[in-house]
Amino acid sequence: MKLMLKAAVLAATLSFACATPAFADDPWPNEEGDYVQVGMISVEDGHDLEYMTHMAGQWRKGQDFAVAQGWITSYEILVNLNKRPGEPDYYLITRFPRFADKAEAKKRDEAYDAHMKMTVADAQAGSAARAKYRTVMGSQMLRALVWKK
Repeated sequence: MKLMLKAAVLAATLSFACATPAFADDPWPNEEGDYVQVGMISVEDGHDLEYMTHMAGQWRKGQDFAVAQGWITSYEILVNLNKRPGEPDYYLITRFPRFADKAEAKKRDEAYDAHMKMTVADAQAGSAARAKYRTVMGSQMLRALVWKK
C-alpha cells in the first residue's frame, strides 16, 4: 500500500497528464474523475490461496483504512480468467481523487504505519517473503473520465 501511494505521489510530481485547459465555452462532455492505479501481479502455481489470504488480511486492512481516511475512494481485485503467457494473474485496482503533497504524504505514512502496527523493516520483510511466490509485473496510472452532469 505505502509503495503504491508513494508511486502515485511520484507520478504526480512527474505528471505529464494531458489536462484540458479550462475555457468558458468548454465543449467537452466529460471531465476528469479519479486516478486509477492498476497493479499487475503474477502468482506461482499452487500459491493463490496463500496470496489471497495475505490480501484478505494485511492488504485489505490497509486499503479499508485508506478508504476510511478518504485517501482512496475504492479498491478491488480482478482475476485474469483467460490468462495468456506473460500476463498477470491479478490486477489490483485502487482509485483516489487527488495526490497528496509532501507534508500530507508524510502524515499519511505515519498514520498508516500506526494503524498497521508495523515498521518499514516489517513491511520489507513481508514483501520479501511474498516475493518467493509472487511477482509484481508492473503498474499503470490511469485517469477516469466522467460525464458532466
